[in-house]
Amino acid sequence: MTGLRIDERIARCHPALTSQERRAAETLLEHLDDLATYRAAELAALSGVSKATMSRLFRSLGFSDFDEVRDHLRSLRTAGEPRRAGGPPDLAAHAGSEAAAVSAAVLEPAVADAVAVLADARQVLVVGWRNSHPVALHLREQLVQARPRVHLAPVPGQVVGEELADLGRGDAVVAVGFRRRPAGFAGFLATAAATGADVVLLGDPTAAGHSGAARVWLPCPVQGTLAYDSYAAAMSVVAVLADGVLSRVGRAGRDRISAISATYSRLGEVE
Repeated sequence: MTGLRIDERIARCHPALTSQERRAAETLLEHLDDLATYRAAELAALSGVSKATMSRLFRSLGFSDFDEVRDHLRSLRTAGEPRRAGGPPDLAAHAGSEAAAVSAAVLEPAVADAVAVLADARQVLVVGWRNSHPVALHLREQLVQARPRVHLAPVPGQVVGEELADLGRGDAVVAVGFRRRPAGFAGFLATAAATGADVVLLGDPTAAGHSGAARVWLPCPVQGTLAYDSYAAAMSVVAVLADGVLSRVGRAGRDRISAISATYSRLGEVE
């Protein structure tokens, strides 16, 4: 796993980790921005696991010990905090990084499962906060062209409780959860899953710890060579999901698009 960031290593190893190691991994992800200020024993105590479990996790992630983890962290911009390196950006490297991120995200096998969930659901609720909100909004705007009953939350001045109250078995929730998620994100996922709706989780590798609440987990890289996270791969996933849904619903989707376009023309809303 040489060359991968710690969050990517955790995402890759997550299915093979024991429950104790997963708990320890979630603590690492929660403290990525200040991880280097802790000692290994302190991280074990925070996780509620033994020091031996924490050491096994480090080795599973490809580190010999916590000192090597610290060295790794010093070389990375973590937790979404913009950290500009000196000198002009290497735009060729940026372009290559973006291409690799898009390829990894759209070729994720679980994309096909997400398409099936979103096309077949009775209704779809798309939810995203902070940096995740524009991705959620764009997904809603694309899906609603192909199928009815696609809702966005939260809307300005509103919370999500009202939206969750209407959900049940046969419905779907898309939770867009890129890093620096709000503190209540885990609670939202648990509540959404408890309604019986199928949950699709779209997020960067640091969201792997939340994937247990989802029927479908779509990892999507956002960190590249620049100071700020990039959502190019996320928007590409949105395009692929919407295209897949339109293809799956067939004639009904094409008829809906025609009806919407006709309404645009009658109202003179678009050029």
